[in-house]
Amino acid sequence: MNRQKLSKKAYLLHLSSTSLADGIRQGKFRSLFHGQGIEFRGVRDYLPGDDIRTIDWNVTARMAKPYVKVFEEERDLDVFIIVDKSLSMETGSRARSRLEIASECASLIALASFQNSSPVGAVTFDGKIEFSCAPKSGKDQLMLLLSEFEKTISKKQPGSSLETALSGAIKLLRKRTLVIVVSDFRASGWTDAFARLCTKNDVVAIRITDPTDEELPSVGSILFTDPETDYSEVLPSSSREFAKAWKSDNIRRMDAWKKDCIRHGGYPLCISTADDPARSLVRFFTAREKR
Repeated sequence: MNRQKLSKKAYLLHLSSTSLADGIRQGKFRSLFHGQGIEFRGVRDYLPGDDIRTIDWNVTARMAKPYVKVFEEERDLDVFIIVDKSLSMETGSRARSRLEIASECASLIALASFQNSSPVGAVTFDGKIEFSCAPKSGKDQLMLLLSEFEKTISKKQPGSSLETALSGAIKLLRKRTLVIVVSDFRASGWTDAFARLCTKNDVVAIRITDPTDEELPSVGSILFTDPETDYSEVLPSSSREFAKAWKSDNIRRMDAWKKDCIRHGGYPLCISTADDPARSLVRFFTAREKR
């Protein structure tokens, strides 16, 4: 995508990303803008009511009276976006594929980060890592990321490097970061890396779904082909038993995925190819956490 088309896309997404920027800043992750990242500035005399956990015991011992540590808040919120571009993301029963929805989600978050003056970085992958960039500020960085999100990989590597992307983010990020993972999560072995990433970051897992994940159209026998392996099989879509099993299996897998995300400290969000990504993101980020 050339710079002119990219600028036009950024302009078209601007209004939606403005609402999203407000949601990120004021909603579920608003605490990140108020001292989640702190830098040591010095010490001062202990005052009644100070948290005793902030006492600097070394200085207190030397000066023979209590001193507490003083910290300065880091106001910038770094944002890091992990985007799945594997072959399975090219599927979808609606006008847009999972990958197109994922790219729009990533673009909206990058634009919202730019409007919040937040450094933003990203990694994209299929069967291997395609692009990686640490969080940075500025319009040039924004345009680079928008270009990468929209870029078509001419010859995709089969498989999914989700685990590698998550592990790479752990090594790349130097401070507490809001990490957004956009994928269909049709991969194995990613939960351990996801758990490690959650220990020092706030991680949102966005699963891109499609209506056919839950219910297939009743059109008789359908030839299905796995885009990753090329394995094909004819499935009886008109069979009630098959339709019930298909739906039950999807519910089981979705429940297991959500439980994995929450258990490891992440925030799960599902966005369908039938949804408006901007509306779904704004609704999620402006929702207050349950007490």
